[in-house]
Amino acid sequence: MTATDMDTAARAAELLKEHRASIDRLDAILVYTLGERFKHTQAVGKLKATHDLPPSDPAREAAQIERLEDLAEAADLDPAFAKKFLNFIIAEVIRHHKTHQE
Repeated sequence: MTATDMDTAARAAELLKEHRASIDRLDAILVYTLGERFKHTQAVGKLKATHDLPPSDPAREAAQIERLEDLAEAADLDPAFAKKFLNFIIAEVIRHHKTHQE
């Protein structure tokens, strides 16, 4: 291996390390953000259960899916993924609501 090859490999290793460090930080942000998100969704579930409101709001859910798809496109994220993600969150909200009703 030449000196140039070694320099290139070392630079690639350093870039890989930097990318992984960023990914680790972003994963932490996502986990804390989801934690905060679900604190609020659980509060909404309790509020709905306490006031005998329906667990789902199809009009809001449709608007949120459309909003999230627009945000995903702006962020260069697959809108289908964003839609699946929001559907997961909605399902969790409904599950929490039903738990609070019991």
